Amino acid sequence: QLQASGGGLVQAGDSLSLSCITSGRAFGSMLMGWFRQAPGKAREFVAYILPNNGATFYRDSVKGRFTISSDNAKNTVYLQMGTLSPDDTAVYHCAAAIGIAHSAHPRDYRYWGQGTQVTVSS
Repeated sequence: QLQASGGGLVQAGDSLSLSCITSGRAFGSMLMGWFRQAPGKAREFVAYILPNNGATFYRDSVKGRFTISSDNAKNTVYLQMGTLSPDDTAVYHCAAAIGIAHSAHPRDYRYWGQGTQVTVSS
């Protein structure tokens, strides 16, 4: 199970941090990703991390603004978001993939959290 939290309503330029707690599986063996879905749009990849070695990857539009990290002792992955813009408004989901080292495709992620709403006002 995955449980995301930390969403909210912020103004453009603000920062926000999301958390995703996992349970039931060896955290270090999973690929942990963040995805987002805006109204009327397809779900899109945001970032992923491999907790066992800290490798990360981001979509271009969030590079330099967002940071994904993990606390393996707490089975938790974080998404620190900075310099937010209205284009970042979406429901953010955390997801876990098993047996995959790198993927930005939602179909490769087997487990999904319920999502947390992030709204950025202009």
